[in-house]
Amino acid sequence: MRLLFALLIVLAGTLPLHSYADDVRLQKAYQTQQSDLQIRGSGTVIKVLKDDIKGSQHQRFILKLDSGQTLLVAHNIDLAPRIPNLRRGDTVEFYGEYEWNNKGGVMHWTHHDPRGRHPHGWLKHHDVTYD
Repeated sequence: MRLLFALLIVLAGTLPLHSYADDVRLQKAYQTQQSDLQIRGSGTVIKVLKDDIKGSQHQRFILKLDSGQTLLVAHNIDLAPRIPNLRRGDTVEFYGEYEWNNKGGVMHWTHHDPRGRHPHGWLKHHDVTYD
C-alpha cells in the first residue's frame, strides 16, 4: 500500500497541475454538454484534417487528451498564423473556447479577437505561440 501511495505521488508530481485540472474540466463539460467555456489544455495530434475554407478559413486537427477524450481544434487562419508542419504525434497546447458536440467537442477562438470583445486565445507547438 505504501508503494502504491508513493508511486501515485511521484506520478502526480510529473503532471502540471493546470493541465490535469483543465483536462478534468473538459471531461466534465463533455459529460454535461456544456459550451462557451474558456479552457487551457494540451493534447496529442491524432489526425490532421483538411482546412475548412468555407467562410473564415480554419486549420483543423484532432487532439487526444490524457483522459482519452478527443477534441477538434478549429484554428482561424484568417486571424492567426497556421501551425506549419503539424504532424500526428505532435503535442499542441491550447487556450480557447470549448463547444460541446457528441464527438468530444470543438476548441475555437484560439486566436486574438480583432474587436477586443472576446478573450484572446492561442495555440502552442514546439515552443512557438500562434495567436
